[in-house]
Amino acid sequence: MELLTARVAGLDVHQATVVATIRVPGEGGRRMVTETFGTMTADLVALRDWLQAYGVTHVALESTGVYWKPVYYMLEDACTLLLINMVTLKHVPG
Repeated sequence: MELLTARVAGLDVHQATVVATIRVPGEGGRRMVTETFGTMTADLVALRDWLQAYGVTHVALESTGVYWKPVYYMLEDACTLLLINMVTLKHVPG
């Protein structure tokens, strides 16, 4: 049996920004929404609140560099986090 997660997000973490794309159920299929957040604490709290507002349960974020660490620490209690290589994320279907 193949496990599918209904509400997911992928984060592209940079020094000054975090680009978040979510995939959630929508009318006639799945809906994608993309937002950009800063990397200051208030911005990361806004990111966490935004993800929770959409009911996101699983978040994949890149593990390259050190910029992912504050994002990880902010989200670790809110959802399941997957640290992955960005090349791997780009090859996930859909």
